[in-house]
Amino acid sequence: MKNVYDTLMERGYLKQFTHEEETKEILGKEKVTFYIGFDPTADSLHVGHFIAMMFMAHMQQHGHRPIALVGGGTGMIGDPSGRTDMRTMLTKEKIQHNIECIKKQMQKFIDFSDDKAILVNNGDWLLNLNYVDFLRDIGAHFSVNRMLAAECFKSRMENGLSFLEFNYMLMQGYDFYVLNKKYNCTMQLGGDDQWSNMIAGVELIRKKERKSAYAMTCTLLTNSQGQKMGKTAKGALWLDPEKTSPYEFYQYWRNIGDADVEKCLALLTFLPMDEVKRLGALKDAEINEAKKVLAYEVTKLIHGEEEANKAKEATEALFGAGNNLENAPTIELSVEDFGKELLDILVDRKIIKTKSEGRRLIEQNGLSLNETKIADVKFLISSETLGLLKIGKKKFYNIIKK
Repeated sequence: MKNVYDTLMERGYLKQFTHEEETKEILGKEKVTFYIGFDPTADSLHVGHFIAMMFMAHMQQHGHRPIALVGGGTGMIGDPSGRTDMRTMLTKEKIQHNIECIKKQMQKFIDFSDDKAILVNNGDWLLNLNYVDFLRDIGAHFSVNRMLAAECFKSRMENGLSFLEFNYMLMQGYDFYVLNKKYNCTMQLGGDDQWSNMIAGVELIRKKERKSAYAMTCTLLTNSQGQKMGKTAKGALWLDPEKTSPYEFYQYWRNIGDADVEKCLALLTFLPMDEVKRLGALKDAEINEAKKVLAYEVTKLIHGEEEANKAKEATEALFGAGNNLENAPTIELSVEDFGKELLDILVDRKIIKTKSEGRRLIEQNGLSLNETKIADVKFLISSETLGLLKIGKKKFYNIIKK
């Protein structure tokens, strides 16, 4: 079987290594147990986690065993990496609820049957630690000077870094140490923004256990301008269909920049690389065909084939001549909504952020109902306000009565 290192490198996943040549050799010769951590800061994963799960899936397909670690313990602190401020503190009950939701989403990518993969919660070992014992046993192996030089802390020094967050690196390093002792986990994978934390775990195992340990990072999902992908007008692009509908999810990928198509096909689908390169090489109007393939494949992975087909059919109908609204996202109106302003309804349903945004849309002829432009900013909802609502060039809603 092809070395997963070559597959990951060809598809553009790999960014940094602690020991690249050793890692490549081991991945080609042994079945490695590795882990990736996910802090349960919300009750759904978002598209930023998607790439990490694809990373895990490729590793598993090549015979390696994943450990998906959910941070029931570290989630009580919050990772300062990539943050300019402190994360909101979550209760134990909220964290547990988030963990249960995340587990279901992971199972779409990772096969947990017959011990092929393990799901663990670091709250099992972090929440009952004796702090003095932990400092003596683990803290003694960390240099404060080196920690302060880490990128995840440097960016926070001006605005203030709490001592609570300063402990995060020790906790994550300790996670790797525990997994190494308990499951012979020898490798940590993660996003490139986790590099400093990952080095901490590798060094802790090497110092305390005198054993080899490795880390490699995955490129972050960014567009051709270097900006993180997955942000929408409503916020994050969630994997939960209740937070981001399959149709909206499909539309996001259908409308990405031309320069980002090949990268997303390589990272977020299992299409063969020959096909990825063929689609990525399309130019001008033809690149739209590649975007359709990307949108369909990604939506199918997250939401299943049936939802991907619905999103595809709805898009084709809306952008074609038929305007078949059966599978389009809906706005349900009740009798109580009649007499309200349309912009108030759109803000209330979080379809637009503010009424000011709605007024700008109307002034720019960007809001229409059944192909008729809405010119009145105080346009009122009535029993006649049903059918196709078009917002801008790419957003459509089917307005129906409950």
